[in-house]
Amino acid sequence: MLLSDNEFQNIVSYVKGKYGINLSQKRTLISGRLENYLLRNGYSSYGEYFQRVEQNPGGAEAANLINVLTTNHTYFMREFIHFEFMQKYILPWIQETQKNKKKDVRIWSAASSTGEEPYMIQMVLHDYFQMEQGWDTQILATDISTEVLKKAKSGIYLAEQLQPVPDKWRKRYFHAVDSEQYQVNEEIRKKIVFRQFNLMQEIPFRGMFHVVFLRNVMIYFEEETKRDLLNRIYEHMAEGGYLFIGTTESVDKSAVRFQYVQPSIYRKV
Repeated sequence: MLLSDNEFQNIVSYVKGKYGINLSQKRTLISGRLENYLLRNGYSSYGEYFQRVEQNPGGAEAANLINVLTTNHTYFMREFIHFEFMQKYILPWIQETQKNKKKDVRIWSAASSTGEEPYMIQMVLHDYFQMEQGWDTQILATDISTEVLKKAKSGIYLAEQLQPVPDKWRKRYFHAVDSEQYQVNEEIRKKIVFRQFNLMQEIPFRGMFHVVFLRNVMIYFEEETKRDLLNRIYEHMAEGGYLFIGTTESVDKSAVRFQYVQPSIYRKV
């Protein structure tokens, strides 16, 4: 099945306009991932499929387009330096500033993928606040892909995926489903709210976040898109709040209001 220049440009323009993701250099990715989907579902061409997407942008095929095209590679303990920083500096700051208030820890995992990141965040929170009473540590986890959110909500992972996780966490926060799979314990799963969300939309969530994890997603965005997104997130963060981005990502410090703390860590001051 051949992807014509016109079909390629239509898909690139649609994905960039709706999701901010620039796939202009990803022709092989688009054709490779979509071809199998189109053949399985009886389409005769990319154009026929894309016409269905355009006719119903809120429908299942439009959702499947982004499910198929987006890369959702993540793993437990990824960029663990951020979790260490949170435990050492951020949680004591939250504990001190909130102790006479609602004792509310507000954290957003903004590209949560298959759930490893928000579950790691929640494990760190549980360890830190386990001896404290009255703290609300429920966190928000969002992703654009409905497919990865289904996986994340289940909290079920292969045993090999847990190999990087410390023994104490594997024993405490997971239980065996069968000989090959483990599930995150309910005490951790119930503390995470998973929602489908497009980062290009206006941020609808109430309250101001103390921490936002926005890791390894802006690599697909152009500079203007990144700047606009970061400025919108800034407006939804508490004074002193921290932003984590991927360790291989960069931010134009002159174009955003966040203060640089150290590589991949920024703060609202």
